[in-house]
Amino acid sequence: MFSPDYALLYVEDPIASAAFYAGLLGQQPVDTAPTFSLFMLENGLKFGLWARKSVLPMALGAGGGSELCIRVEDRAEVDRLHGLWAGQGVAIAQRPVALDFGYTFVALDRDGHRLRVFVREGD
Repeated sequence: MFSPDYALLYVEDPIASAAFYAGLLGQQPVDTAPTFSLFMLENGLKFGLWARKSVLPMALGAGGGSELCIRVEDRAEVDRLHGLWAGQGVAIAQRPVALDFGYTFVALDRDGHRLRVFVREGD
């Protein structure tokens, strides 16, 4: 049995993307280079930003084809993060809304990767 503990996003500029995510995550990357930046998140997830042009084999997909999901404790936190990120100029693809799985919004990073913040409801 294994448990994935590393997430990578292919980006155009890892240094600029690291600055973007540092603002969202409230922490600095542990490593930053022209082709790769790495965050070590509180929950143990390693979150990397890899320059698309240096990925081997070549990456075929682009941002927006999947989501990085962030589960929070309650609706108030969904609303707080939405307001904070929108105030920082983060592109919002979906304003807070109740869906069948819970209350959520979707933001976009610099490369069009979808960031879904949600609270699970109805369990």
